[in-house]
Amino acid sequence: MDKRELIEKINKLKKEKNAIILAHCYQNIEIDYVADFVGDSLGLSQLAAKTNADKIIFAGVYFMAETAKILNPAKKVYLPNISGCDMADMINLEQIKKFKEKNPNIPTVCYINSTAAVKSECDICCTSSNAIEVVKSLNTNEVLFVPDRYLAGWVEKNLPNVKITAYQGYCPTHFKISAEDIINKKNENPNAIVLSHPECRDEVVEISDFVGSTTQMMKYCKESKNKEFIVATELGVVQRLQRDYPDKKIIPISKEIFCPSMKENTLEDILYTLENENNEIKVDENIAKKAINCIDRMLKI
Repeated sequence: MDKRELIEKINKLKKEKNAIILAHCYQNIEIDYVADFVGDSLGLSQLAAKTNADKIIFAGVYFMAETAKILNPAKKVYLPNISGCDMADMINLEQIKKFKEKNPNIPTVCYINSTAAVKSECDICCTSSNAIEVVKSLNTNEVLFVPDRYLAGWVEKNLPNVKITAYQGYCPTHFKISAEDIINKKNENPNAIVLSHPECRDEVVEISDFVGSTTQMMKYCKESKNKEFIVATELGVVQRLQRDYPDKKIIPISKEIFCPSMKENTLEDILYTLENENNEIKVDENIAKKAINCIDRMLKI
């Protein structure tokens, strides 16, 4: 079956089954042809909650599908390819409990890029776009932050009166980006604005012109009058920016900066899941109740 036939069959079948397809913007770009919504993980889950779909096919990784299930308990959620997130998998339920035991009586903030079990042990959730605002809202001079130490460092830099004790997790994909990569690309493209994700190492963030979440970077490219951008994040974002803004020069920091787990989903996987309804995601009821409180506290800010 060629790509055109795959796309036609998926689009036909999802209508028959009253299903929607969510695609994270790190996914293979061809998945956009069948996706109802493309974006970041939390935003996608929230959009799904506003639809009348019975089924959600989430082209992403495990923690994203879990979040979608928590926010849409009455809907069936499926993950075409059971893929974990390397950063989210750096901390589990026992590890978060031990981390809190070593640092008692301190509010715990967890990045949305964490499993439902980890969320269930945290006070409040955050995204890369609202992490500073979330920590600030706690009105405390000390917090624990899991699992990304680099996002934690970005928050602490912007809130110098708050001491952040960070779990030592990180995104292996963003970790590959170095300051030398930025400098070399900037030398080659002196008029370009450097955009980076706060999951990047401190040395990268320090020399970037703009630091923000995936959504914030894409919005910046759209609205900026500048015509050249060096984009220090996952390749899927770069490819979508190149497609959507052909009048602008979008420069990848490297074609090797891609998330292997995010690239595992294919059109074939999505079709198979629609046909067979395999890989349904379920979250333990007690964990889901605690995790939704963690997410809801963030959404109320």
